[in-house]
Amino acid sequence: MNTDVVVVGAGVIGASIALELARAGRRVLVVDKAGGVGLGSTGASSAVIRFNFSTHAGVAASWEAQFCWRAWREHLGCDVEDPVRFERSGLALLDVDAAPRGAYLPLFDAVGVPYEEWDADTLAARIPGLDTGRYGPPKRLDDEDFWAEPAGTLGAVFTPDAGYISDPQLAAQNLAAAATRFGAEFRFRRTVVAVRSTGGRVVGVTLDDGTAVACPTVVNAAGPWSGRVNELAGVGADFTIGVRPMRQEVGYLRAPAGYNPEGAAGVTVADLDLGVYLRGEVDGGLLVGGTEPECDPLQWLDDPDAANPNPTPDVFEAQVTRAARRLTGLTVPNRPRGIAGVYDVADDWTPIYDRTDLDGFYVAMGTSGNQFKNAPLVGQLMAALIEGVESGIDHDTKPVRFVGVHTGEPIDLGAFSRRRSVNTANSGTVFG
Repeated sequence: MNTDVVVVGAGVIGASIALELARAGRRVLVVDKAGGVGLGSTGASSAVIRFNFSTHAGVAASWEAQFCWRAWREHLGCDVEDPVRFERSGLALLDVDAAPRGAYLPLFDAVGVPYEEWDADTLAARIPGLDTGRYGPPKRLDDEDFWAEPAGTLGAVFTPDAGYISDPQLAAQNLAAAATRFGAEFRFRRTVVAVRSTGGRVVGVTLDDGTAVACPTVVNAAGPWSGRVNELAGVGADFTIGVRPMRQEVGYLRAPAGYNPEGAAGVTVADLDLGVYLRGEVDGGLLVGGTEPECDPLQWLDDPDAANPNPTPDVFEAQVTRAARRLTGLTVPNRPRGIAGVYDVADDWTPIYDRTDLDGFYVAMGTSGNQFKNAPLVGQLMAALIEGVESGIDHDTKPVRFVGVHTGEPIDLGAFSRRRSVNTANSGTVFG
């Protein structure tokens, strides 16, 4: 069979890319090893929409993307059954040395992200039951200093337009449904087993059922499996940024009284002081995730298929106990409840959206657990990148620039280059 583009991966990133390429008039085939859309890392996302990044491109991209989420039907370009909801809750990033205000507020100012600077008293007043003590750096539960008294208090920076998406898998399904309306085809339970090339150019892929698909363009959006797909294509030797699969867990429990206002979600809290983040839900639930504190071993994987899909007692207890230090009314359940997923982590926790040294082979990888929020925009970025490169732009020496439709903010796609210098200003965590 013949097509213009094969997208490998039907998560929220792959579905978004498929939508934008199909909308641009290209014939698109999306291939995924799972049985449906968004069944990999996407379904395990906490789906937080926030703007705290360490680069101008990161802040500009997330701020542009939130307008897509807020006008979801318009972004999709068609009606879909059961469109996903954006819940505006606001987010408070607690003050920590790893993410000082002086590092990111100038970026907020440059891009136009509204924010409020809170002292400890304001923080306590705005989030009922929140302890403003400074306990960091994060410690293990068996550390004798874990229960030590706080060494001062914390303020925060509040971004009122942050929030979350009610159902991350449904978001991917919405994008896929829209892509299908524009002519994209999805093929599930199929794996790419070969990437064919001639004269330094992609000419097609072979699937595990023997189907040969002829195409001049392939986009690797395979999440934690992206490294395997790169190996099939023989690319990666010129990458200065490495990626690795990493397992992570998110706990689910009931929020303490007063945290979630009636009919609304409580303020999302990014707490690198204790090594967790808290995200309320309108039904009174609470998600608790980790921010990869140095005291906890990271669960790197050689094989993402080998990841335990269930929450584990040790991780659940550690994350929820830390959360309970911050939210004083929170109780720690005896049994773990939540989800586990696998991040495709880049060395500097910044994604790679780029071409490769094999003409026609592109990557949207290294999303590092923090790119769900940018998914609607990533499709547009990759479509612009592919159009530019295929039109003759030398992206490696003169990077493609994208201008946000909603914000007018320019985004230099060189910030997501496979050949970039490691971003040393990043937090070294999922917060980028």
